[in-house]
Amino acid sequence: MKIYVLRRVLAVIPVMLVVATVAFVLIHLAPGDPASVIAGPYAAADDVAKLRHQLGLDEPLPVQLVRWYGRLLRGDLGDSIFLRRPVTEAILDRLEPTLLLTTWATLIAVLIGVPTGIVSARHHNSAVDQSLMGLALLGLSIPNFLLGLLMILVFGVWLGWLPVAGYVPLDSGLWPNLRSLLMPSLALGLVQSALIARITRSSMLDVLREQFVLTGRAKGLSERVVVYKHALKNAIIPTLTVIGITFALLIGGAVVIETVFNIPGLGRLIISAVLRRDYPVVQGVVLLIAITYTAVNLLVDLAYLAVDPRVRYQ
Repeated sequence: MKIYVLRRVLAVIPVMLVVATVAFVLIHLAPGDPASVIAGPYAAADDVAKLRHQLGLDEPLPVQLVRWYGRLLRGDLGDSIFLRRPVTEAILDRLEPTLLLTTWATLIAVLIGVPTGIVSARHHNSAVDQSLMGLALLGLSIPNFLLGLLMILVFGVWLGWLPVAGYVPLDSGLWPNLRSLLMPSLALGLVQSALIARITRSSMLDVLREQFVLTGRAKGLSERVVVYKHALKNAIIPTLTVIGITFALLIGGAVVIETVFNIPGLGRLIISAVLRRDYPVVQGVVLLIAITYTAVNLLVDLAYLAVDPRVRYQ
């Protein structure tokens, strides 16, 4: 397994190079100029040109790319054009809200989706199954930002139970932090729980038709033992895959919810960076998201070993 992990880690290098190159080229080819934004709409052309020279934006694109690669190999993501600080510091300052939001949302999705899928599979084609899958389909059909706005109206404005916007840091206390993230986490988690529920149900139905399940029932094992000890363990691998993908997607896809709830996370950071053409920040956040995807995929693959001993990696 050590060889497999080493191969996967080494395989990350070309993936990161491709992602870094594509992100660099696309953001530089997009319309707009950081120098013009900084100088303002009434700046003279000579002043804009001088600013472009100071920022190194007047050099050919391949030269800028090589220099950025050189800094990247030293672990330096560069300095933000507008924030006037290292990109690494800017990302770390915004990482906590996004990471906690993603963690809570994934936890909510798993705690709702997996049991729902199991119950639906156990009562296949019954009213319970149809009701739960109908709710899951409804959950997949509702945009998370719309669900978030409805929650703000009901729980924040009408009932006044939860804050409608803002973020409370974790060092201010677990409960205040949880209250500030509860509605956005639910808005993200409920939508993802619908997908997890449908995948879990489908996988459970396939396993419940296997011969070893029929044998266990014929031997007199209780339905709880058959379902949760034998069937679930064999059906959980597709669900683990979806959970891993869900976490990675939420890291990079919480932009809208962070905007709706005014959470100062990576989503709002990259939006402001794109609008200002802050190239180093955009490139740094894109690299972080790509690394997160790769790391989550590796962890999911390794989790297969703990769940199913029959899985072996060469």
